Amino acid sequence: MNPRLLKIKRMEPKIETEPIIELRDVWKIYKMGDVEVPALRGLTMKVYPYEFVAIMGSSGSGKSTAMNMVGCLDVPTRGEIYLDGEDISKLDESDLAQIRGRKIGFIFQTFNLMPGLTAIENVMLPMTFQDIPRYQREKRAKKLLEEVGLGERMYHKPTELSGGEQQRVAIARSLANNPEVILADEPTGNLDSKMGKEIMEMLSKLHSGNGKTIVMVTHDESLSRYADRIIHLRDGKTI
Repeated sequence: MNPRLLKIKRMEPKIETEPIIELRDVWKIYKMGDVEVPALRGLTMKVYPYEFVAIMGSSGSGKSTAMNMVGCLDVPTRGEIYLDGEDISKLDESDLAQIRGRKIGFIFQTFNLMPGLTAIENVMLPMTFQDIPRYQREKRAKKLLEEVGLGERMYHKPTELSGGEQQRVAIARSLANNPEVILADEPTGNLDSKMGKEIMEMLSKLHSGNGKTIVMVTHDESLSRYADRIIHLRDGKTI
């Protein structure tokens, strides 16, 4: 790992009384023909600023659906979702997209990089939607890629990078707009144990060094040691 990664003075946790993310009695019901399939069944949870929270559960527990709710990628069938005190559960897609772009960074198990773009272009992409001038986008993308140890690989396309390198690009991209919250969905799922450990150490540094709020979905018990708190889900609700 690049020793220069995110060399910022460690931030002391702040005492916060208001959650940055709150789900209140959230239900998500999918319709399959005439059949209703509930993925979330009255999920209530809070995440406070500067926390590293792991959402854990077996397949079908509702953790990925919960991540979609927290990340403004979907809206609930009923219930309320608050981000920074604002009820986002009834916003339309264009408003949700603006909130995602400003406040939330995403890291996915499958990296979700644009295959036709270079690493630096992938990192610049989220800034494009925030109308940031190109020279500023390029400058920040270069800095972020250097910080994750890809200064010499920034003009390579995803197919020319290893899985670990692609996930580093994804981490740099998640930081493009300096979001308050990083959502990591099975961030080590497609990596070997050595590279998975390096990725988790990067996330830990983002949390402890940069004060980012991190919400990670995982089924891997070994990753829970990185979190401040674990939320266990079963059948679409906390246990």
